Amino acid sequence: MLQNIRDNSQGWIAKTIIGVIVALMALTGFDAIFKATTHSNDAAKVNGEEISQNELSQAVDMQRRQLMQQLGKDFDASLLDEKMLRESALKGLIDRKLLLQGAEKSKFAFSEAALDQVILQTPEFQVDGKFSAERFDQVIRQLGYSRMQFRQMLAQEMLIGQLRAGLAGSGFVTDAQVLAFARLEKQTRDFATLNINADPAAVKLTDDEVKAYYDEHAKEFMTPDQVVIDYLELKKSSFFDQVAVKDEDLQAAYQKETANLAEQRRAAHILIEVNDKVTEAQAKAKIEEVQARLAKGEKFEALAKEFSQDPGSANNGGDLGYAGPGVYDPAFEKALYSLAKDQVSEPIRTDFGFHLIKLLGVEAPEVPTFASLKGKLTRELKTQQVEQRFVEATKQLEDSSFEASDLAQPAQDLKLTVHTSAPFGREGGEGVAANRAVVTAAFSPEVLDEGANSTAIELDPETVIVLRAKEHLKPSQLPLESVAASIRTQLAKEHASAAAKTKADQLIASLRDGKTPLDKAIDGQNWKVTAAATRAQEGVDPTVLQALFRMPKPAAKDKPTFSSVTLADGGLVIVRLNGVNEAAAPTDEEKAQYRRFLASRIGQQDFAAYRKQLEGEADIKRY
Repeated sequence: MLQNIRDNSQGWIAKTIIGVIVALMALTGFDAIFKATTHSNDAAKVNGEEISQNELSQAVDMQRRQLMQQLGKDFDASLLDEKMLRESALKGLIDRKLLLQGAEKSKFAFSEAALDQVILQTPEFQVDGKFSAERFDQVIRQLGYSRMQFRQMLAQEMLIGQLRAGLAGSGFVTDAQVLAFARLEKQTRDFATLNINADPAAVKLTDDEVKAYYDEHAKEFMTPDQVVIDYLELKKSSFFDQVAVKDEDLQAAYQKETANLAEQRRAAHILIEVNDKVTEAQAKAKIEEVQARLAKGEKFEALAKEFSQDPGSANNGGDLGYAGPGVYDPAFEKALYSLAKDQVSEPIRTDFGFHLIKLLGVEAPEVPTFASLKGKLTRELKTQQVEQRFVEATKQLEDSSFEASDLAQPAQDLKLTVHTSAPFGREGGEGVAANRAVVTAAFSPEVLDEGANSTAIELDPETVIVLRAKEHLKPSQLPLESVAASIRTQLAKEHASAAAKTKADQLIASLRDGKTPLDKAIDGQNWKVTAAATRAQEGVDPTVLQALFRMPKPAAKDKPTFSSVTLADGGLVIVRLNGVNEAAAPTDEEKAQYRRFLASRIGQQDFAAYRKQLEGEADIKRY
């Protein structure tokens, strides 16, 4: 189905945009796949297939945005190693290209009908529970894709998903492995803990120590690299009051709008595919056999469930739901629109194979009145004029800014106001400085060092700006007085933690030697005893649990083993392992759970090894 989607599309691109597609994504799913035509536009070649500089730039920008989102206010763009970021992004793109090549080489495939059904059944492309070609176009157009670009992306992610599932789902686990894992997983431990508190308040620091730390860590006490920009802002909305719509244009638009309305037809079909395993003659014979059974009175729905090879509709009796013109293959559509309700067509040949088509229902179009559409049509016609003016003004702004030595003349030419930002650093700021493209342009050598005006920067589809650097606030050493308090806090914490560690080490040595009794309070503090702790024991600090299950088994009941764990506040916990309790034999249900877990882990390891093998055997050229 949806042959029209393929026929009216061009180019190719890959990007995850909706939940159903996200679920299909493999380990690497960077934006965009573009074809380069020369080596100068190539970032790499993988077995002769190009990865473009444009694609790499978008992948780098994606990684930068992800870091900004993850770190939030702690993000400092000045600490980013751009070379490392670029290498990481390129590696991800190469991995993805290798996986696609691996899927193709391994003959992973799916039918076009299956791909169509994913699109037809995607909720984001439906209106009132039915696929809408108009809604489909609207969604992908808003995100910058053509129909074929979207299909190409989805097809590639489905191939990678098949490859991943095929490898990751083939992990094999022996009974001995399951039992060994169960023994470790179900093991419990008896232990006790004793806290050694760090006391920063007891630490006495001299001014010389603070000064020495300040001098030694000078790079940590610098003002950020900041810039203040002047900018001109051109907004599309400002042109709406400058355009008008003629009545005759509104009438023409109304006629065009209503002329495009068409009845919706609800189709069901039975598909017999023609493919590498089934010849045209064999498929035709099978569809004629089904046709004969229909003629004898058998139900269309039952035969669709039994014979149809369209996985998306067979279980529903072949029902494809309502759709208008332009959705189906031309031959399929022609036959459908020639049928009366409940009539079944003769066998119809399409690219997929042979179909028997049944018309289940017809919905006549509702023609709205001119008055009901006038507001919508006025907005649309105005939008067309505004769009043209906005494009022309953007070009004028860019040309004027390129020729000018400041923003005064461009502002005068387009009747705009010069705005000035607050200082912001490479991590961005508020207002226009929150836009990554603005930050990149503001700190570019052309703008920051050479004093040039920037090119036009699109903040969003409605707004374009041009900027120039007004002031560069270079990093400078913060005065000692302004950071002395934070240095004292840091040093006090470090010294207090070191003192607590020394005390803990001495106490552990005394406990091991028997000089300090195991069952007595220490400095007025009793040991906190926990029996039969599991690996997911509640109420125990995860770092303590991790250390506990790494400790060696005690040699005897009266010979516990010891360890210490440093906490976030600088204090320590002494861990005393008293005993290890072996687990009971796992139940059949537990063994099944462990087997699935281990098989999944082994499958993931196999998939990682496969990716490594692809990389090792590939001809990869980085430019």
